[in-house]
Amino acid sequence: MCGAIISCKKEIDNNGDNNGGGNDTIPVIITPTDPTVANSIGFFMNDWQPKNFIAPSYKDTTIPSSANITVTVDASTVVTKISPCLFGNNVNPYMTQMVTEPTLLTHITDLHPKILRFPGGNLSSLYFWNAAPGNPPADAPSKLLDANGNQIDPGYWYGNNTDSWTISLDNYYNMLQQTNSEGIITVNYAYARYSTAADPVAAAAHLAADWVRYDNGHTKYWEIGNESNGTWQAGYRIDVSQNKDGQPVVITGDLYGKHFKVFEDSMRAAATEIGKTIYIGAQLLDAPPQSWSTPTDMSWNQGVFGEAGNSTDFYIVHDYFTPYLQNSSAYEILATATDVTRSVMDYLNQSITSSGVTPKPIALTEWNIFAEGSMQMVSNVAGMHAVMVLGELMKNKFGMASRWDLANGWDNGNDHGLFSNGDEPGVAKWNPRPAFYYMYFFQKLLGDRFINSTVTGTYSISTYASTYSSGEISLALVNTASSAQTIKLAFKNFNAGNRFYWYTLVGGTDNNGFSRKVIINGQGPSGVAGGPDNYANLKAYSSTTAKGIELTLPPMSVVCMAVDKK
Repeated sequence: MCGAIISCKKEIDNNGDNNGGGNDTIPVIITPTDPTVANSIGFFMNDWQPKNFIAPSYKDTTIPSSANITVTVDASTVVTKISPCLFGNNVNPYMTQMVTEPTLLTHITDLHPKILRFPGGNLSSLYFWNAAPGNPPADAPSKLLDANGNQIDPGYWYGNNTDSWTISLDNYYNMLQQTNSEGIITVNYAYARYSTAADPVAAAAHLAADWVRYDNGHTKYWEIGNESNGTWQAGYRIDVSQNKDGQPVVITGDLYGKHFKVFEDSMRAAATEIGKTIYIGAQLLDAPPQSWSTPTDMSWNQGVFGEAGNSTDFYIVHDYFTPYLQNSSAYEILATATDVTRSVMDYLNQSITSSGVTPKPIALTEWNIFAEGSMQMVSNVAGMHAVMVLGELMKNKFGMASRWDLANGWDNGNDHGLFSNGDEPGVAKWNPRPAFYYMYFFQKLLGDRFINSTVTGTYSISTYASTYSSGEISLALVNTASSAQTIKLAFKNFNAGNRFYWYTLVGGTDNNGFSRKVIINGQGPSGVAGGPDNYANLKAYSSTTAKGIELTLPPMSVVCMAVDKK
């Protein structure tokens, strides 16, 4: 691992820079001290492991020599060790039994998400983990109320459903084992609202605690509910004529906070019984309420903080970055990666400070884009955005994140799924979408410590740098411009070795700037969407550092690269 310069030894370089190769004044490198783990990361760093760089197989490639943009990578200070829990995704209960789908399992294993959230999203508010289809608890009503007070069929979901179109709870656990992943589980909080039991909160908390017992230590991270403040959520409005403990018609943050403590007590007691440690998270809103926000949202965070206090282990937020259902441009989408990630963390820090509660780790357990109308969600732009969000999550010191989701529904390209679910015309089931490849190659060359990097000469390149414990440097460069840009690298506190390696990812020429394809080092998909089938064995481009390190970034591209150490 690189460190601050303390002395130099003379060795004259051919080209007089600090890009390696030749005989220049070579700085002596020391290892900087790792910073204290940020409160916003906390225990999500517990599984951190040092990484040693393994050079990929490569193809020698000619580099340019006319750069007018400089990217400076500063290895003198470690911003943070990289949380291993930032690369997660969401599983939903309608994407088959999964363990019956070897192609899907291979892709997930290759991606190394580490964290796979379940049962995912709104359905967790209707999910009974230990029940068979058609057999909900006796106190689960046959009708629920929507936000307007209309009776609706609940459409409950069941953990003991073995039908081929859905996934049973046991097969979720099996899938985790087969893909070398671990879970974060969202328990059914809404049941505490709509249950007709004499003590509905106790009934729901007991069900959650029994899940902890059944889980028996497989899962460390647990969420109490999903978006419970939302008008779209089961339990937002209840039929008070069926309620037995005097709950209000519409949920509030302080009510959720009170209920959270009941769940937390029951689940911790269950974990203690089986000798396991679990971490329990509470839901917060990610941004200040607006003038049009519901009364629930207006006071949600204050209510949760006021009642749950410091009993929670971590705080949960969701964010879909772009305006809801707007046909956003590529420029608008990519700009949100930086702006929104920073504003979410700033708002949470302000809310935590003003409420006087103890700072806790932050988990972004759902994220994606809402942009639709031009197939944005299934495009190369979504992949570029994903790389930028992951980099910004590191920079802003989030503890955990899980993208929404592995598979969804085509809906003419308005599909959050990382993989085709089999309903996309002309595309094979489980074919990866472009975002998969961007996330795969970003992680493939990512080190274990995040460091600073800056760009001089343009505002349209974003950079995310890291170091390996073995000393090499990794860098992701995102060119958001509509023209190619040529960059050269400069370093602080790093002596480049003899060779550097990179993968260039660009969209195809289809779909007017929102390509459903990604071309990686000149290789693309065999069909109408996705990327190269041989992505796991794709050779890197490579060149020696003898004449410096320069690269041309194509328009709207991502380059993931690594540089040998001297």
